[in-house]
Amino acid sequence: MQQDERRTPRRDEPRPAPWSRGRRLSVSLPIFIVLIGLLVTVSNLTTVPWDNDPTGQTVATLTDDTAVTFDTSSMPAGTSIHDEGTYRVKREAKSITVRRDGTQVGAAKPRRVDASADSTWRVHGSGADETQDVTVLIRRPVGATGRLPAIVFMHGAGFGTAYNSFGDMAASLASAGFVTAVIDKPVWSTTDITRDYPASARVYDAAIDLLRARDDVNPAKVGIYATSESTWISQYLLADDPDIAFQVLLSPMVFTPRRSLGFFISQDFALVGANDGYQSIVRRVFNADTALFGLDNFDLDLPESSAYAIPTLIAYGSKDVMTAQVEGVRRMLEMAHAAGNRDMTVRSYPVANHVLRLGDEAQTGTKFADAYVDDVISWASGTAAGLDQTSERVAGDTIYQSIAVPDDLRPRRSLTVYGVVLHAGMLLLLVATMLAWLAALARRIAFRLRARNRGVAYPGLGFSHGFGNALVTLTITTMATLLLFAAGLGQVVMAVVRLAWGAAPAEEPGMIWWSWPVIEIVCTLVVWAWSRVFARLIEVAAERGVLRWPPRREAIHGIVTGREPVLASTRFGRVLFWITAAAMLHVLFFFAFWGLFVY
Repeated sequence: MQQDERRTPRRDEPRPAPWSRGRRLSVSLPIFIVLIGLLVTVSNLTTVPWDNDPTGQTVATLTDDTAVTFDTSSMPAGTSIHDEGTYRVKREAKSITVRRDGTQVGAAKPRRVDASADSTWRVHGSGADETQDVTVLIRRPVGATGRLPAIVFMHGAGFGTAYNSFGDMAASLASAGFVTAVIDKPVWSTTDITRDYPASARVYDAAIDLLRARDDVNPAKVGIYATSESTWISQYLLADDPDIAFQVLLSPMVFTPRRSLGFFISQDFALVGANDGYQSIVRRVFNADTALFGLDNFDLDLPESSAYAIPTLIAYGSKDVMTAQVEGVRRMLEMAHAAGNRDMTVRSYPVANHVLRLGDEAQTGTKFADAYVDDVISWASGTAAGLDQTSERVAGDTIYQSIAVPDDLRPRRSLTVYGVVLHAGMLLLLVATMLAWLAALARRIAFRLRARNRGVAYPGLGFSHGFGNALVTLTITTMATLLLFAAGLGQVVMAVVRLAWGAAPAEEPGMIWWSWPVIEIVCTLVVWAWSRVFARLIEVAAERGVLRWPPRREAIHGIVTGREPVLASTRFGRVLFWITAAAMLHVLFFFAFWGLFVY
């Protein structure tokens, strides 16, 4: 009898009176303050300083006329300059196999020109011994005599081939008397974020050597045409091969990838009207220590000292939202002058985008900016002929830059490690939560199948005191907020992509503006709701005598057996509650990491 009394409270034992609203508030409020304090602290500790000043920088051009002219009175005998369309153009294709270390494997082999082919490259082996079969599509002017100047084209981002890249510009230059070469982009077994730039430079140099060896090419007058991403590669190329005669740089990415991309993304987030909160995400991303993941390209040691030591034409479009034009021009001129080169020409074209096209680059058939092709041909022809330029060096539309290139970007290892651990933990907990709820569903289905003809009611998960409903409500709210965050960020990314392609930003930013404050409000309400849940847990535990000292043995036994539960009468229900609660609180710390608790 005494043993039974120890295990089960007496019926006449007095129960603590239910808490009043005031007492519940007095317990909930400190819990809320602690939770919100932790989240606000995380948000502020992960905030990265970022200075956009000076904003609205400009470089005034000396004339609106972008035409490039030369003093032809001193043209050497036997030298001539031709306009686009002077010659018919003939194409021929060759195949070269190049090792990743730059060694050409065997002689160049002729191959059939196939306009319908996508020139899919083949990669063999791995590491330093890796080789790539590269198609070189050569265009030459029919009927041109003597040894001609030549240009090798260098790819921007993506996976361009000899057949689907630079066709119009290469043909135009060839029709004006140049031998041009477009190759398959050297990609090896890399991706866009692991590209081997020094190895790529060696492949382009192999194509240059292929042109230099031709009977119809003047080996001292072979230049390059580099665009966007390849202007990083061109810096390595000029360091390896100082005999390149000239270069055309289209929307050059002058600074390191970390600084260039940080500028590009931050500026475009602002241009599309994204909330400042989404813009703060950029700061955290571009301060990641990517070397931890084997990604070293973010912080390239660019060989700038020789990158602008040869005659250079720099071309920008006024709608280019990817490059830091003002600071880029200043940096290139500074490095060129340090190398003793004064032959620098800058052209800025109104309405043109990142690749000097008019309109949305996502649409096929977009044309080059007015006069751009003629200007490139004129500049390349006069430069190759060794003539003195008579037109202004800086011309066209006013060069503009909205914000400064971020100088304080650097790898922050502690921030990166914390972010990785946090995100990995959140994903693991979310997967565990999903599996636990699937197990609960399977448990319910299995019980119903067994008890269908027995008339036995499903006992459920045994949640008591409203904790089951609170858990479901908070889980749905938190996950809906996470989906809203993902949707808002996705909308920002798509808006930036459309802007980079040349499309105009939407007049009303819509979701990419209002979703951030909505998420902030909901997150704060969820934290308050969790504080009420934890306060209710304390209240029920106090009623059970668990919080007494020493705790009542009968209370502990009742909780363990589920006879007098605090959370749930079943062990599975209690495990499910705590796994779900841990996952949802992890999501809140995820939001804190990205700055949603910076008020």
